[in-house]
Amino acid sequence: MFLDLDRFKDVNDSMGHFMGDVLLKDAARRISGCVRDCDSIARLGGDEFTIILGELEQIDSVDRVARNILQRLAEPFRLGNETAYISGSIGIALYPDDAMDIDALLKNADQAMYAAKNQGRDRYHYFTALMQQKAQLRMRLANDLHGALRRRQFLLYYQPIIEFASGRITKAEALLRWQHPSMGMVSPAEFIPIAEDTGMIVEIGDWVFATAAHQVKQWRQTYDPDFQISVNKSPVQFRKQTFEKNQWLKLLQELDLPGQSMVVEITEGLLLDASNVTRNQLLIFRDAGVQVALDDFGTGYSSLAYLKKFDIDYIKIDQSFVRNLVADSSDMALCEAIVVMAHKLGIEVVAEGIETQEQYELLKAMGCDYGQGYLMSKPVPVDQFAQLLATASKSTPNAL
Repeated sequence: MFLDLDRFKDVNDSMGHFMGDVLLKDAARRISGCVRDCDSIARLGGDEFTIILGELEQIDSVDRVARNILQRLAEPFRLGNETAYISGSIGIALYPDDAMDIDALLKNADQAMYAAKNQGRDRYHYFTALMQQKAQLRMRLANDLHGALRRRQFLLYYQPIIEFASGRITKAEALLRWQHPSMGMVSPAEFIPIAEDTGMIVEIGDWVFATAAHQVKQWRQTYDPDFQISVNKSPVQFRKQTFEKNQWLKLLQELDLPGQSMVVEITEGLLLDASNVTRNQLLIFRDAGVQVALDDFGTGYSSLAYLKKFDIDYIKIDQSFVRNLVADSSDMALCEAIVVMAHKLGIEVVAEGIETQEQYELLKAMGCDYGQGYLMSKPVPVDQFAQLLATASKSTPNAL
């Protein structure tokens, strides 16, 4: 078993390392009380423990031990005059089924522990062959990502954003795609987290912005002088990139583009965790005229006060609210409430994930400002998007 204490860092940060050590000793005693004398327990470092259970006749014994440990760790810890509450995440690997040597067993149990954390913590998870496959794929993608930008394997797809009032395409969201030489098109859900973990997202994000900026200049000249492209900016980019080193605004000046030509999409979590560096970057964006959109609105833990504090220009209703949108539904009430609240704050609203004509008409009727989704178009390469613009420029407003 590989065990990691959840939220232990919070105890160290709030109560000090001395109290953290007291908690570790108490945790060790509690774990020891859940196993036999013939079993082995060790603290590997920090808040990580390993437990070796030998000579087991039934796998059910492992389940029982894991449940007992989690139950004991969930009980309150008395630390001086304070009380702390933590939990544990446990990964389990079995010999000889999962590995034949101790290093491989530890590695596999560690992977299983992270699976337990990802599923919500305070639980245990067995190692599976699928985890091994995912770990190997992740390593391969991480290695191949290093040369992907240099080898020009990245592409930008664009998804149109329709203005409800006119029915015209007035904006587009730029979406990153990776054309892997042997694996084909790799899902952003697979490679973006790796790029963030390795820090490569900063260089990739700069390329995305530069490519989109050059593209919006062309479309403003040929289609609509007020056309906008939005790009997603990762929280990792804010943390690892001081604005003085960021060339985004300098590039807009070189291209003779106003700030309003670009929209930066951020997540709700970024606002809640905003450091001074992040705040300063958002304020500099605002002062330069670059607009900011809050993506996936309604799925996080945002404080409404942050919407005005950071001068958010757009909020994007998450597609989970739009997907099942029908008249007189709870999703309908939620979307209407978001639109009314945003407009009271002087913020415009974009609805994502529109797939049916009914959803389109309901959102338009409730006063939503913009919409995007497969009903209008899926994300497409630049040449196909140019064809959409050319067709739209010849059609009458509200042709949709």
